[in-house]
Amino acid sequence: MLKEMRVAGITVDPFTNTPIVILKDLEEKDVLPIWIGLLEASSIATALENVQTPRPMTHDLMKSILDQLGVKVVKIEINDLRDNTYFAVIHMEVDKKRMVIDSRPSDAIALALRVEASIFVEESVIKRSAKVDLAKKEDKVVVDTTEWEEILENLGPDDFGKYKM
Repeated sequence: MLKEMRVAGITVDPFTNTPIVILKDLEEKDVLPIWIGLLEASSIATALENVQTPRPMTHDLMKSILDQLGVKVVKIEINDLRDNTYFAVIHMEVDKKRMVIDSRPSDAIALALRVEASIFVEESVIKRSAKVDLAKKEDKVVVDTTEWEEILENLGPDDFGKYKM
């Protein structure tokens, strides 16, 4: 069974310094933390804060292409969790034909925010996911884009090898 969720914010894992996107259900009972890469976190933060970049970033480009082709993103689903890896699909519609496209959750979320599509998570995924203490203030914080810009500016080429894409 699917549960609708929204992006509550982005935080950083204090042990690994890896960004985590935090999804919450609409009743704010269930929380789903998903560890993501720095670039995807920056893209999600940019969308959350409605920041306009001088040139289209990857997910903005994806939205523009879909718009020009008349493709509507109906919804995204985070539908599986295997070996600590989340899986997602993007439901699209063009010419009354439904398509389901495999995606990384971070890319699906970044696109969903830009096209205002609903985000759904399979309840079995929520049950098997890492648990987050809702009382901890840092899990509710949306990290602003200036912090992500600073993190990204300080990255070296070796840092990109650390993240499993």
